[in-house]
Amino acid sequence: MKVSIIIPVYNEFRALPEVLKRVLNAALPTGCTKEVIVVDDGSKDGTALIVKEYAQRGMVIGHHTIQNGGKGAAIRTGLVLASGSVILIQDGDLEYDPNDYVRLVGPIVDDQADVVYGSRFRGSAAGMRVQSLVANKILVFIANSLYGANITDEATAYKAFRADVLRRLVLRCTRFEFCPEVTAKLSRLGYRIHEIPISYHARGIAEGKKIRAQDAFKALWVLFKYRFVPKGTLIVR
Repeated sequence: MKVSIIIPVYNEFRALPEVLKRVLNAALPTGCTKEVIVVDDGSKDGTALIVKEYAQRGMVIGHHTIQNGGKGAAIRTGLVLASGSVILIQDGDLEYDPNDYVRLVGPIVDDQADVVYGSRFRGSAAGMRVQSLVANKILVFIANSLYGANITDEATAYKAFRADVLRRLVLRCTRFEFCPEVTAKLSRLGYRIHEIPISYHARGIAEGKKIRAQDAFKALWVLFKYRFVPKGTLIVR
């Protein structure tokens, strides 16, 4: 079973080499292979050169967009390039630990789940700011109230999917609304989200964190929006 690891990056020159080292060395469940897809989303700091170097060495599949379109747009580009039967999303920073891959992908490989979220709140959420903690708890409450999702971490960046399940969804995200969009649509379509505990070490804006308060409000809007649209509009025809 091939696992496609999609890494959307924007201005991650300092962190990306270490991220790629950890991703390339990370173990997967027995019998799995990996392909690493790095989508540079219009970086201006030299990130594109790192991606190009790794791609030329055959270590990753690289893609560069001229203009910054947002994390969601980069993930959608990565999906087009992915050939694996499992899709795993990896941020281009050091907040998440690739050593969690085995537990994240394992339930899909063992045919026990179609979708797996890595929950920071069932594991460790070291260094998370109070504002971020409150925003996350609100998003969880709304997702569970509207969809009966029964999850503890809606906005986690560590998400793994059966590729055919993810490709069934009509995705319109551009920025960070990828998370609420897939949570809403998967729940509306009856897919149960399996959670596993993960480790997490938060970084601040000074270290390159890009999500902002307005993204939390956009996430809330997306959760409400997709609860009431016709179900037929959520899937690829």
